[in-house]
Amino acid sequence: MHVPDGFLSVPVSIATGVVAAGAIALAIKNSRAEMADDRKAPMVGIVATVIFATQMINFPVGAGTSGHLLGGALAAVLLGPWTAVLAVSAVFIVQALLFADGGLTALGTNITLMGLVTITVGWWVFRGLVRVLPARRWAIAVAAGIGGLLSVPASAIAFVGLFAIGGQVAVPIEAVFAAMVGWHALIGIGEAIITGLIVAAVLATRPDLVYGARFQRSGATPTREAALV
Repeated sequence: MHVPDGFLSVPVSIATGVVAAGAIALAIKNSRAEMADDRKAPMVGIVATVIFATQMINFPVGAGTSGHLLGGALAAVLLGPWTAVLAVSAVFIVQALLFADGGLTALGTNITLMGLVTITVGWWVFRGLVRVLPARRWAIAVAAGIGGLLSVPASAIAFVGLFAIGGQVAVPIEAVFAAMVGWHALIGIGEAIITGLIVAAVLATRPDLVYGARFQRSGATPTREAALV
């Protein structure tokens, strides 16, 4: 889903760049509460590395199209939503600068679509599900997987919205919507499986490192630090 240079208009690219920069600034401030335990700090690097590595692995979904893990929901559940913004943003910045994966002028767009949208949707779907699912470890993994499942097409829909505003390619918006949302709904299945399996693996070995698990155990409500708006 990496957006290349010139695919969207300059005003749209600037606007998403401002949104991404603002979100990163807020994340720097609010992530301190999520990482209050210094023992969890290495998790940020580990999660970013896992997302970076898995994004390099593409899986076919048909008609010559392939997809890869976006990782927003995974990062949010493991790290907390604000820290997840920092982790995935670092991944996209490295990809753009060193691997030409997504354009430099579209960096803000890619952070917004693949980072902010997937984190927001994945996190709040997860938070809603852990309220109603049984208080079991498997429920955390299932909730994370469903959050990942829904976050991918949500990101695709957001892209279609940006394309409708400032698309620079002569393709009918109906065709863009059908292609993006249709294929990314399938890609979301892979996202769900990978997200659920990774969360389940961490829960099996170090449940204390799964940020999202604290809400199920304590029944806490989202705080200002935990809420990504």
